[in-house]
Amino acid sequence: MNTDMNTAMNTGTDTDRTVRTFTDFYRERGHRLVTGSTLLPPPSDPVLFTTSGMHPLTPYLTGRPHPQGRRLTNVQRCLRTTDLDEVGDSTHLTVFEMLGSWSLGDYGHEQSLRWAYELLRDGFGIPHGHLHATVFGGDDQAGPDTESLRTWRHLGVPVELTREDNWWDNGPVGPCGPDSEIFVWTGDPGTPPQGTPTTDPRWVEIWNHVLMRYDRQEDGTLEPLQRPAVDTGMGLERLVTVLQGHTSVYDTDLFEPWMRLLPPLWDLDEPSLRLVTDHLRSSIVVLGDGVRPSGAGRGYVPRRLVRRLLTALWRDDPSRTLSDLPVELLDHTLDHFHQPGGPAPVREVLLDEERRFGKLLVRGRRVLSRPEFRGPLTEQDYHRLHDTHGLPRDLVAGLLTGC
Repeated sequence: MNTDMNTAMNTGTDTDRTVRTFTDFYRERGHRLVTGSTLLPPPSDPVLFTTSGMHPLTPYLTGRPHPQGRRLTNVQRCLRTTDLDEVGDSTHLTVFEMLGSWSLGDYGHEQSLRWAYELLRDGFGIPHGHLHATVFGGDDQAGPDTESLRTWRHLGVPVELTREDNWWDNGPVGPCGPDSEIFVWTGDPGTPPQGTPTTDPRWVEIWNHVLMRYDRQEDGTLEPLQRPAVDTGMGLERLVTVLQGHTSVYDTDLFEPWMRLLPPLWDLDEPSLRLVTDHLRSSIVVLGDGVRPSGAGRGYVPRRLVRRLLTALWRDDPSRTLSDLPVELLDHTLDHFHQPGGPAPVREVLLDEERRFGKLLVRGRRVLSRPEFRGPLTEQDYHRLHDTHGLPRDLVAGLLTGC
């Protein structure tokens, strides 16, 4: 991170202040704060967990009136399992939070971008010269986003035109439209901004502004929405990583107690420490929202997370146990996500899952030692191990590699 930039960015800022700065900015501009206090979607929603800030607002983006009005803002906790294999690097998290703002048929994209620029520059102290934008350049179905292009040029922010990178949709059908992504320069001290977001990875995307203008039909055609909306989303953890001058989310105040207390307790390499930290923290949040581990559906997510972190924890030392986990870490996580009930019930579930997994490993090793499972396993073997012996494929793979 550039030293001058770090100094300008409200030195000493913390996550709570960052959230307040964001929500206060939009509330002062007529936005109502809507709740984003649970990972669980509405009962009518078929998905297991909320995956994005806009997810709970999908019906209102397509025209339904929202009971709190046409200008909204929130902080939405989210969970994604699609990136589990990436957890362990410096940026990917299973549970994260999204800062969002919405115009449901009220102001347009130009106003949204101007407010974003104002908040980033004046609210968060990001220097003008460390900002870069990308804008949809058009394709064979929709023309270029000239409104966003014109707005950024008027503000003096450099712009790069793309095609695939600046079109947002949530699936093959439904609301969609061009988006404008905002990037911040994170180069080393003394290194001036250079290149563009598609040519230099030191440009880090922090905020996406979508002009929800179309409804994609089953045949792939685009129908204009009667009431276009603006949907913006900014990952809180990525934002505070940039504002606090770090290159890893695990170096921010969000993870300070984890990085202080876990290394002396368990001697893990850095990727394993990050995975254990993420999966423990994510499990605490899921359990804090009332989900209990099970063998299928929503409950299998916390069970899978606990088993993955225990696999990493026991790889070098099978005597390690979650009973040694400092209660401060449970309290810190539950307090941050405003979850009631205290750490005792969460701790009890974690230890019960640890006992269950330990017993399953003993049984799994015994089953896999049988002659019929020696040598490379076939798909039929994996199905049999799962259906007959209750051994999931990822567990079998872990046992075969020495878990």
